[in-house]
Formats: sequence, C-alpha cells, structure tokens
Amino acid sequence: MEEAATELNEDVLEEAEHLLEPLEPEDDGTFFQVTNLLNIMDSESAKTDTTEPGLDMRKTLASVIITEKATTDPCMVMNALIRCLQVPEISTQRKVNVYNILQEIIQQEGEMEERCIQRLVAIASKQMRDITEVKDFETAEVASETLVALSRNHFSLVMYELQHHLKPLNLTDEFVIVTLAKLANGNVFEFMPYMGITLATIFTMLRLANEAKMRQVICSAMETFCETVQFYLRHLEDSLYPVMTEDQFAVKLFPMYRYFVTVWLRHQDVEVKLAVIKSLKPMLSLLLPNDDLREQVYDYIPLLLAEFQGSLEALFITQILRQILEASVTTNTPIPPMLLHPIFTELHVQVCTKAPVQQQFSSQNLMEIVHCFVALARSYPKELMKFFFSQVEMSKEAVRVGTLALIRAVVSADDPKMNIKTIYLAIRVVKNTLSDTRSKVRMAILRIIGQLVLSGFQEKIKGWGLKYVSVQLTLSTYKLTNRRECFYQRDLEEKMVHKVTMDTVKIITSSISGMTNEFWVRLLCYIMETDYTEALTPICISLTNLAENQIHGKDSEAGMAGKSKHVDLPAPQKLLARLLVLMSSPYKGEGRGIAMLNLLRTLSQSIAPSMADMWEQEIPLLVQYLEEHTEFTWNQKAWEDKLIQFLRNSLKKTRGTSWSLRLSKELNNQLETFDSPSLEKGFLYRALGFTLGMGLEADRVEVLLLELLYKTDYSNDFDREGVILCFGLCARGQVKTVLNVLHDFEERIQESEQSWQIGAWRKDHPWRRETVKSALMVMYSCVSSYCHPQMLLTHVDSPITAKIIHHYSSSCQDISLKMAFMKSVVQVTKAIKSIQDLEDFQFTHKSALTSLIVVIIKAEPPDHLASPVRSMAMDALSQLSTLKPFYSSEESMELMDISIHAIISLQPPGEDNESVKTLYANALSSLKQLMEGLLQRQLDPKGLQETVHLLEKWILSEKEWEREKAMTLHLHLMQIYVQSIGVCIPLKLGQFGILVGLIAPCTCDVHRRTRLASTDVLSSLLDLHVSQTCSLWGATKEQELEKCKEDLQDTDMDKISSASSRIAKVVCPEFNCDEVVSLIQKLCENIGAMDLQHDRAAVTWIGIFLQMRVKELEDKVAEILGAILVHLPVVDYPEVRRHLIEGILLLAHYHQETVLTSLLRQPLPMESHLTEVWLAVAENVPFARTMLHGLLGRLQSRFTARINVTSKADIWRLAAVDPLMTLCTIRLLMEKMDQDDKFPDMFPDLLHTFLLQLGSSHGPEAASPVLKTWRLVHTGSLPQEMTLQRITIKSMQLLVKRLNREPLEQALEEQSVWSLLENGGTFLAGVSLMARLCMQNAESYMQRLAELMLTGMGSEVLSCCVSSTAICVEFMSDPVLHQEKLLRPVVLTLEKGAGQDKDETLQVLSLRALGNMALGAPRKVKQYRKLLLEKCLGSLQGQASCSVMAEAMETLTKILAELREGDIGSSFEAISEQCRAFFDSESEMMRSKAFTLFGKLAKVVGISKKHFFKGEVKRGWVSLMLHCQDPCPSVAQACQATMFQCVHFWGWKSLESSFGHSNDSINDQMTVFQTNMCSILAQKKPAILCGFLVETTIFMKSNLTRIRISACALAGVIMKQLSAHYLKKMDLVGLRNSLQDLQLDSDAGVRRAALETLKVLDNCNQHWLLASPRGLP
Repeated sequence: MEEAATELNEDVLEEAEHLLEPLEPEDDGTFFQVTNLLNIMDSESAKTDTTEPGLDMRKTLASVIITEKATTDPCMVMNALIRCLQVPEISTQRKVNVYNILQEIIQQEGEMEERCIQRLVAIASKQMRDITEVKDFETAEVASETLVALSRNHFSLVMYELQHHLKPLNLTDEFVIVTLAKLANGNVFEFMPYMGITLATIFTMLRLANEAKMRQVICSAMETFCETVQFYLRHLEDSLYPVMTEDQFAVKLFPMYRYFVTVWLRHQDVEVKLAVIKSLKPMLSLLLPNDDLREQVYDYIPLLLAEFQGSLEALFITQILRQILEASVTTNTPIPPMLLHPIFTELHVQVCTKAPVQQQFSSQNLMEIVHCFVALARSYPKELMKFFFSQVEMSKEAVRVGTLALIRAVVSADDPKMNIKTIYLAIRVVKNTLSDTRSKVRMAILRIIGQLVLSGFQEKIKGWGLKYVSVQLTLSTYKLTNRRECFYQRDLEEKMVHKVTMDTVKIITSSISGMTNEFWVRLLCYIMETDYTEALTPICISLTNLAENQIHGKDSEAGMAGKSKHVDLPAPQKLLARLLVLMSSPYKGEGRGIAMLNLLRTLSQSIAPSMADMWEQEIPLLVQYLEEHTEFTWNQKAWEDKLIQFLRNSLKKTRGTSWSLRLSKELNNQLETFDSPSLEKGFLYRALGFTLGMGLEADRVEVLLLELLYKTDYSNDFDREGVILCFGLCARGQVKTVLNVLHDFEERIQESEQSWQIGAWRKDHPWRRETVKSALMVMYSCVSSYCHPQMLLTHVDSPITAKIIHHYSSSCQDISLKMAFMKSVVQVTKAIKSIQDLEDFQFTHKSALTSLIVVIIKAEPPDHLASPVRSMAMDALSQLSTLKPFYSSEESMELMDISIHAIISLQPPGEDNESVKTLYANALSSLKQLMEGLLQRQLDPKGLQETVHLLEKWILSEKEWEREKAMTLHLHLMQIYVQSIGVCIPLKLGQFGILVGLIAPCTCDVHRRTRLASTDVLSSLLDLHVSQTCSLWGATKEQELEKCKEDLQDTDMDKISSASSRIAKVVCPEFNCDEVVSLIQKLCENIGAMDLQHDRAAVTWIGIFLQMRVKELEDKVAEILGAILVHLPVVDYPEVRRHLIEGILLLAHYHQETVLTSLLRQPLPMESHLTEVWLAVAENVPFARTMLHGLLGRLQSRFTARINVTSKADIWRLAAVDPLMTLCTIRLLMEKMDQDDKFPDMFPDLLHTFLLQLGSSHGPEAASPVLKTWRLVHTGSLPQEMTLQRITIKSMQLLVKRLNREPLEQALEEQSVWSLLENGGTFLAGVSLMARLCMQNAESYMQRLAELMLTGMGSEVLSCCVSSTAICVEFMSDPVLHQEKLLRPVVLTLEKGAGQDKDETLQVLSLRALGNMALGAPRKVKQYRKLLLEKCLGSLQGQASCSVMAEAMETLTKILAELREGDIGSSFEAISEQCRAFFDSESEMMRSKAFTLFGKLAKVVGISKKHFFKGEVKRGWVSLMLHCQDPCPSVAQACQATMFQCVHFWGWKSLESSFGHSNDSINDQMTVFQTNMCSILAQKKPAILCGFLVETTIFMKSNLTRIRISACALAGVIMKQLSAHYLKKMDLVGLRNSLQDLQLDSDAGVRRAALETLKVLDNCNQHWLLASPRGLP
C-alpha cells in the first residue's frame, strides 16, 4: 500500500506543476462579477474592522450572492475564485474571503470538475505551505480547512497531495502535519491505510524538529492520531479496509513514546512539556494493554517522577502515573519493587506540602494522588502501610495529617479487593498517632474512626475508638469553655475539632447497634455538666437514638433495669430543670430545642411517669412550633410562655407532692451554672418564680426567697432584674409571703449596718447599698404588677409606695437609683390602672412622687443624653397623670414646659451611635405620650394655644434638631386635638392665623422631616378650621396640597420654596380678615428668629396673602403695617427686608392714605428701615409720584379748610402727622427718585407748599402743637440740622437742582435767597425774591404757581395767607395774572387782606401787591382805582401801623402814576391831606413815602385841583424846606425831589431857577433857596412868611437834631428877610425863649445854630429899635 502511494505521488508531481499555472479565462463576465463582489467584501471588512464589531450586512450579502451563483454553475464560479487566488499581490483578507466561499461551495455537494478540484488542491496546498510572515498563518489555516472540506468527497486527491509533501528524514511544513491530523480526525477509516506510513515518516522527523512550535504540532498530531486509532479499534467491525491490530499500532507508537519521554520531555519549554504529557495519555491507552510493552513503560516511570520537581503542572504527570498504576492493578502486573518507594515518596510529598502558587489544579491533583494511593493499596498494602508507618513516626504535623488523610481515603475506598488485612494495618498506623494533641491530627483520627464506622468496620473501633471519641469530646469542650482571647486561631481549630467529634459521635450512635453503658453515661453526663452548649444538639440526638434502642430492647448491654424500660438517669428534677433551661434558646447549637424535646419525650417514663401522658401530647406541639419557625422568625417571649405553660401543666400533675419544691431547688442550683446575661438564666429566674409561686409550703418558700436575696449580686443588672422578676411571679400566688420576705430582708440589712457586719455596707462600697435599695424599689413595684388586684388596693399605698419613696429618698440618688425609682412608679401606676373598678380611689402619694420626678428631670444635663432617665421620668408622669387627683391646668403646663426643655434641647446622636439613638427615640416618644396625656385634660382652644406657646421657642430655634423635634411634637399634639375635639369648641378669633403663622416658615426648613411635619400640622389645622367653619375647602385643594407635600421632599431649595408658595396660595382663601392680620403679625414676629430660608418663607407668605387679600383689608391695614414696621428694623437680611417693603408698597398702592399716615407717624430721626421703605418707593417712579402727591397733600391740608369726612380714607388722610417727618420723606423721595425726572408737573406745587411750610415755621402758629390727636415720640434728641426751616430749605434746594435750571439755581445762590428764607425776619423778602427769580427763569410754571398762590391767599391759616401774598406781590408786578385771567380773584383776595386789621404783615403785603398792579397790569389800575384808592385811604385814615400807612402811600404812589386827576376824584384832597400829615412823622419811612407821594400828587394835579393843591403846598412848605436837610438821606432826597416838583406852584420863575441848579452842597443850596424864597415872600407875601416863622418855631422842638438845626437856620433867614413891621407882629419873646432853650440842647450843632439865630434875632431887634420913632420896643 505504501509502495503504491509512492508511485502515485511521483506521477502526480508533474501534473501538479501544470495545475499551478495561471488559469485561462473561460468567462470573463463571471470573473469580473465575482471580483466586484469580493471587492465589496474587502471594503466592508475594512469598515467593520474600524467601526463596527460584527460583519456588515453588505459583506454577508456579497458572499451569499457568490454562493448562490455557484449552485447553478459551480465550475465557473470556482474557476473564477481560483483565478482570484492566483492574482499577484492578493491581500490576505481577499484570500480568506475566497477560501471561506470555496468551503461553502464545497459543502453544497454539487458536481464539480475533477480538474477544477485538482487545481484547487494544488493551490491550497501551496498557499498552506508558503508561510513567510505572521499574516500568512491566517491564509494557511483557511487553506488547510479548505483541504479538509475537500477531503470529504475527494479524500484521495487531498491525501496524495499531503503525502507528496511528507517525506522521510525531511522535516515537512507544520500545516501539513496539522492538516493530516484533521484528516485523520474527520476521516478515520479512510485515513487508516495511511496511518502506518504517516507515523513512520513523522518518527523520522523527530530528530529534525528542534523548534518548540514544531514539536508542539507533532505532539498535538500524535494525540489526535492515537485517539483516532482508539476510535478505529473500537469500531473495527465498521472498517472496510484491511484490519490493523492493536499490538501493531502499539509497536509503531512505542518508539515515539520512548523518544517523547526520554528527549522531548526534558525540553526547557513548558509548552513543549505540556504538549508531550498530553500526548502520552492516549499513547499509553494503546501501549499499556500490551504485556510486552507495559513492562517497558514501567522503566520510564522515574523520568515521569522526575518531572514533579520541574515547573510543569503536577496534575498532568499525576494523571499519567495514575493511568499506569491502575493498569498495573487491572492487569495484575506489578511494578518493580524498586520503583514503589520513589512513587510513594513523590506522591506523598505532594499531599503533605503546600502546592506552589503557579499550580492551578492543586485540588484536582490531590484527587488524582488519592486514586493513585488507592491503586497502590490494592496491590501493595503491606508496603504502603509500612511507608505510612514510617511517615507518622515523624513529628511534623503536616506529614501526619496528610498520611492520615490518605489512610482515610484507603479506608473509604469501596473496593472488594481491599482486604481486612489492609484495614488492620491501617488501624495500627492510626493507633500510633493517638497521643498527638495537635488539632489537625486529632481531627484526622476522628474522621478515620467515623469512616471506619461508615465503611462497616464498627467492631474495629470498640474500645480504642469509642474511648478516643469520648476523650476528645471532653477535651475539646474543656478547651472551648476555658479559651483565651489571645488564642483566637487556636480556638477556631478547637471548634473544628469539636465539630468533627460531634459528627463522629453522630455517626457512631446512628451506626453501632451495640453500645457500651460507659459511652451512654459519658454522653448523659456531658449534657448535665458541660458549659459548652454548642454540642448539645448532636449529643441529644445521639442519646435519643441510644435511649430508643435501649427502651425497645435492641441491645442487651444497654444497662436497662429488667423489663421496666427505664434507663439510668440523674435526679429527674435535675434533668428536667437542665433541659428546660437549655430549651429556652431552642435554635442554639444547630437547633437543640427539638433534639432536647425529643429526648425529654423519650425519657418521660424515667423522669416522671405521672407526666408521661401529658408530655406525649404537648411535646409534639412544641416540636411543631419550632419546626414551623426559624431563628429569624420565632418569638422568644411566645416560646418562653409555651415552656412556662408546659411547666405549669407538668406541675399540676404532681400537685400534692414535693415535686415542685424540689424542682425549685434544682432551678435555684442551676442559676450558678449560667452566665449573666443569658437567655437561659433569664428563663431560669422566670421558671423559678413561677415554680415558687405554685409552692404550698410558705415557710420553705420564704427560706428559698431569702437565700435568693442574699446570694444575688445586685451589682449585676441582669441578676438583679432576674430576681425582681422572680419575686414578682412568686407574688402572683404568694404576695404576703413575698412582702414578709422583703420586710425581713430590709430589717436584716438595717441590723447589718448597725452591727459587726457593717463591713458589707460601708461607705467605701456605696454602690452596693444603693444598688440593693434600687432593687428593693423595683421588687415592690413588680409585686404590685403581678399580685391580685384586690390584694393590690390593700397594699399599694403601704407598704409598696411608701417603701419605694423611702428607699429613694434615703439614698444618694444616682442614675441607677433614679431609673429604678421611676420604673417602680410606672409599674405601680400601671398596676393600679389595670384594676377595673377603681371607683373613687385617690392615690395619696401622687403629689410626692410628682415632685420627686420633676426634681429628677431638672437635674439632667441639658446638653447631652447619657441615660434613659428623662424618658422614664416622663413615662412615670404620663402614668401618674391618669390617676386621681388630676393635675390642674397650671401644673400640667409646668410639667409640659419642664419636659419639653429637657428633651428638645438635646442634640440628635450620630448615625454610628445606635445606643444613644435608641435613648433619643425613647425620650421623644415619652415626651409625646406625656404631652398627649396632659393635653387630654385640657382639650379646648386655650389649652391648645398654651401648649403651642410652650413649643414656640423651640419651633423658632436656630438649631435644626430642635425645630424638627418641636414640629414633630406639634404635629402629634395637633392630630390628637383634631381627633379628640372635632367641631365641639371653635378656635378663638385670630387663633387660626397665629397657629398657621407659627409653622408656615417651617415649610421651607432645610430639614426634610421638619418641612413635612409642618405641612402635616398645617393640614391638621385646616381640617380643624374647615370642620368649624363654612369653608369651601374641597377635594381639588386637598389634592393640590398633597402635591405640594410631595414637592417638599425634594432637595432643591427652589422647588421647596415654590411648593411653600403654592401652599400659601391654596390656604389663603380659608382665612378671614382677622385671621390674615393675626397670621401676618405672627409671621413678622418670628422673622429673624431662625435662618434666612425661614425668613424668606415668612415674607413669601406675607406677600402672597397681601396680594390675594389686599383689597379686603382696608380696616386692617394699620395693624398689618404696624406689625411690619415694628419688626422691620430687626430684620438682618436685605432680601427679607425687601419683601416686607414690597408688602408695604402693595398696601400703599391700594390703601395709600392709611399707609402714609402710619409711615409719617414713625419717630424722627428717620430710622434706616423706614428710609429703606421710602427708597423702595422712589424706585418705582409712577408710584413714587403718587406718594409724593399724597405727602404734599398732607402738608397742604394744614393750610386748607377742614373738609367733612366721607370715607375711612378721609379719616386717615386728615389724621395729624408730623410735618417735619413729611418734609424729610418728601426730600428723601426727591433725592432718590430717577434723576431724569425733573418734576415738571409738580414743581409749582412743591415749591408753593415748601414756601407755605417755611412760612408757617416762622409764623406765630409754629409754636403751637403740631399734633393734637397723636403724641409724637422721638427716639432721641434731633440733630441741629433737622428743623422745619432747614429741611424745607434743603428740599427747595433739591427741587431747584432737579429742575435743572442753572440760571435760576445760580441766581438763588448769588442773591442769598436761601439765607433770606431761613431767617424769619427776612423770610418774606426771600419769598418775594424767590417768586421774582422764578418768574424770570421758570416762566412755564407761573400759571400753576399763580393758581396755588391764589388758593393760599384764601387759606384760613394766616402764615399761608402771608406767604402766598408775598408771592403775589411779585406776581402782581408781572402780566401773568392778567394773562391767565386771575387778576380779578387775586385783587378781590388782596382787598380782603388789605382791609383786615388782624395781621399787619398781611395788610402790608396786600397793599404792596395792589400797588404792583401798576407794574404788572397798568391798564387795569384805572378799572380798580376805586378799590385801590379806598383800601389805601382806609389804611391811611385808620389806626394802622406805620408800615401799613407807609405801604399805603407807596401803593398810592404807584397807582397815581397810572391815573389822572379826574380818575382820582374826591380822593385827591384826602390823599393830599393825609400825605402832608406824615411830613413830620417820626418814621423815616413814613416821611419818605409821604414826600414821594406828595411829589406824585404834584405831577397828577390838574387844573381843577391846582388851587387846592397850591394851598396844600403852602401849608406843607416849611416841612419841605426843613426836611430837605432830614437826617435820613433818602428822606432828604425824597423831600428835595418833591420840593422841586412843588416849587412851581408858587408861580415865581425866579424861585424855580434858583433850586437844584448849583454845584454847591445841599446845605448851601438850601440856604440860598431859603434866602431867595423868604426874600420874595417878604416882598410879595410877607404874611405867609410870618406864618412860616411861626411854623419854624414849632419845628425847633422836633426830636430830630437836623430838623432843629434847620429850623434855627430857617428862622434866622426869615427874620433877616422880614421887615420890622411884620417883626413887631411876631412873638419874638417866645422865639427867643425857644432859642434860649435850644442853648441847653445836648447837640453842639443845635446849640450853635440856636446861638446864630439868637444873634440874628438880636440884630433884628437892634434894627427894629433904631427904626422905631421912640427907640423903644
């Protein structure tokens, strides 16, 4: 067959070379189509590699198209694909795609041309072998797969191709061998004819394969070949080819096996070693059945053992070794003895030492090693046990443990070939290690003993095995119960030993039929004595099994007493007590309760035959309860109750005997065997108390109780509580006995303190004394809890409560004693309450107990919670509050306040402090319960309000935890109140708003629970409010409120604020106006009490309520505004102040007058918060202007007539306010309003009002009280600059500045108008100047200002009239009044002012204004001449003052300029006469005005009045001449001008020309004029000159020095010009006397003038004497 194949290969060689030549194209269209599809696949492959994890759909579709096309024309498509493979520089991906498509086409099993197949095989073979780069491996792999696919239908072609490249002594390509292995695996029977030549050829290549990769390929191929041969041998009957036997294959394989083991296995590459080892297993499967080759295989075992020391995974070597050893057992072909010890040693070492870290299969390796030792034990038991014996002789623990584990594995092997001798030898080895005390060795021995029992060798362990188990059970229990904390690892090992021991006991007791009595006794004593209760469950199960065997007579050696079926037991009461106590924790120790119940049931006849029937019924029920539950679902209390009931029923069966008393003693003895605390000991106390309570002999019960009292460690809380419970339970049936025992014990303690035994109660052990006292207190209270109700009423006051108070009061009152005291109080009160028919029972000690508890609460530290004293104290108060006599309302409030302060101030504990958290929660719960109980006694609005008032300061606390607790408590109380009272008693007016206002800000609290609690409180208040009113609250609003509650759970503060606002909008309609006021007042009151978030919420609620209800609050505006203004100064946050101010502005928008009055009634100086309000007003220019008008109205109202009140707004508008505050406010608004606003429409009103106000401050009414109905209170002395005058001036300055008229502003400054206005004396001048400058620089405002002026002139307020008239003075000099058609009303008003005589200033100004008509409306003077003349003459003719008359003359002067003589009429004479009368007035002004007016008359006089006026000139001429030298220059000047105007009335031209035309001084001119005048008069009218002399003499007595001098001079001039004839007629004597009197004048000038005149007189006398005929006078 091999020769035929060789010849065929040579024939095919030439043909193959021809096949590799490029294929001639048969169908270019198919080729191009396939090429395009392949291009698509290539492009999609590139995209897939970079972007997507899987093949693209287009690639798959292209492949499917090619494959589908091949179904119709496979040859054409295959040729095209082959042609693609022959394209030069084809990419690897293209080759892979082509080969994959070819494999799909081949699998279609269509008909294909032979030549096409041959060409494909040749190309695939070539590309499979052409590997030059790493990327070529992918091509070679798909080419190999393609050849394998072709081999299914064309095996010969493929095989010939591969065999052609497989040549002896020539190392072929690796993929040739790989492909051959695949062919062998896929075509077993076809490949078999070539198997021999293939193996032979590969063998020749082994020496040439030096590369690790090639060796791995050959090993893998050999593994496949061997598996193929095994398959072939198993299916020989299916083979059509010549049969090749197993031995033949083995002979061919052995050389390769030998070469692999001897050469390649020693290769350094681990991968090569692994490949060799994996190939050995299938090779050995063929070699080991051959007897000849098997022994040769044994020879190479040392080489395999040597590999254990290398880096190769031990598992694979062990598997080979196991295969060889098991084959030796199966074929009964022994391994050479010299190899046994190396095998034992290598395998044993791996068991006893820790596997290296790199060993990944150490556990599987150990399993394989065990199988190896089992195989060795079957064949070489003696040798193996000898080896084991030698190993255990070593002291190493690991060696012994490993050896014993192997022995156990040998024992556990279920193999019939394992003879008894092997077990015997194994036991000998084990016995040699029994003295080893190491934990792991002991566990290994115990496991071997258990395994011996399980394997049926029970007889082999009797004696040594059972004894060893007993010893280990005792030893492990002792070590576990006496363990030390520092030996944790050792304790864990001991626990494992104990567990293994218990498992072994269980195996022994369930498997051994014949058990020695010694082992039974050991186990039973173990239950009674052991402190390590974890082992009780398996022991009880074992004992139950043994007892059942003994009772049913299955073992004659069980130690039964005849046929009684009783077993040997300890005392029945002792065993029952032990089991009952242990059963109190039924799930400990893997569920010991059920095991003990079953044991108890089994031993019922032995323990108490009288109880056996009852136990048969009740124990299954207890077992059922435990089976239905787990340690996580059961209830300790319920289980203990069941056990107590079981005990009760059991003791009933022994009634009349001493059984229960003996059981009590045993239970008492058991107390010392259990630690404190423990569930078992707790149940012991309970069972003991119950058992004693059922005892019939009181004296013996007393003895046991006293013994219990004396031996109890009262410093141990658990024992103390246990004894207390025991006494209480005992009191259920023995109350008198218990009280007697306690009394006796107390007396003995007292005796001990006073006797030699005082050492036990010294002060150096104060804790013991106080601890005993606390225990006694609780014992008394516990007695009250358990004793019969009728007995309780007899003993509750005395001795129970009295003893409790005594023991507490006579102690140091530490924490434990306080807790005991309050616990006692609670128990006593609960016991009293439990009595149904108390009737009129009065607890006499209630007051004393309450006082003691309050002292305890107050003594607790306020900053931390260190004990449950607070909660216990409040629980005690809660219980006491339910007993008569009840607390009064004052006492209840006091108790609430004390309790609240004790709890709410505590800071909550941290999350990691569970104990303090529990104390904290209990304290809160107790506080709730106490307040609920106290509130129940006062369920009315007053009680609710008082209770909430107690919580208020905590609700407003800055500390989060205090707010949360207070709000939670508020919610609890509110819910109780709503549930209890309903609609019975409505809330007081305003109370609803107060309650809501308190909690509303908390809806925005940073703490979520506080927010939710506050919302719930609000809901409760709404429920109460809705139930008590006819509210429209419905489901829709309720749903909205619930949505808001959900939003409050968010953490975003913006969402929380939004939800709070929505709540306010929802509840707002439920408030009436009074409730709104109380709500806002409460919200304002609490602003600043907490943080910014609360203040925001408060002002948000205020804003919402004001927005929604502002129109309805007209009567409440003052209250609301007052609340806001009072609390606004203390607000710290600008944002909050801003919202409050916005609320004020909102009120002002709808109720301006009320708000204005309230704001203006605030004290001065204006505080910052009030300033901030007005600044906010100023920001809104339209609103600010409105407010400015209102403020102006307040100022103007003082100057207008009182109007009748028609509305509430009128009342507020007319209410008295401080004008200074009003002015300050106006100035502030003007200063802060938009600078672009120049107040064009308000300038006249503001200016006029300011002038009126300034006038009033200077007027007489300024001193009168500003406010009559409201007392102005200033916060302190006002600054000097804060006066009405200065503030008004500054406001006017600001007004002018805002007007932006620089000329006006500059003129006011230059002419010092502000100074004039500020000074009361120059105020009117300043007003006039102000009006004049305004007319010049602010013409556009004159009309409005004139209207305001007219209104002011008509005011009833004098200062207003005066100031307005002062303005009018200037306005009358301008045409504006005439142009605006205001002249007539103004004139009529001025007429009144000029006609009144109450105020001189007003009269003067009125006259002046009337006079200015000649300047402003000269044409109208004639129209009003009658009125003007009348008022002026009236002023001159009446009793008016000088200023009035002077002003009247000034006015006449002005109007006469516009009139003619005819217009004046008859008034001319009166004017002339009145005017001349004032020539000699002492007032300079009067003289000046008179002279000026007389001069004006001289101009006006006409023909008709000329004669009259000429006479007036003559009558006043002396005065004119004299006053030309008036001391007042202005008067002199006016006189001179008038004299010049009147000189022509003398009719002498020469006289006219002599006056005023000289450059001489006025005196010289007057002297000349007088001389000329007198000269002319002496000549023409001497009589007139004589009259002048007489008048001149009168002027010599003038008060004016200059006039006296001038009179003397004029007299001298006249006398010089008079003739003697006329001198004779004169009274010269009188003249002389006058002159002589002037000689005594104080003024020297007068004296000189008089002297000169006397000289003239003397000269005249001399001339007269000389001229006389007789020479005599």
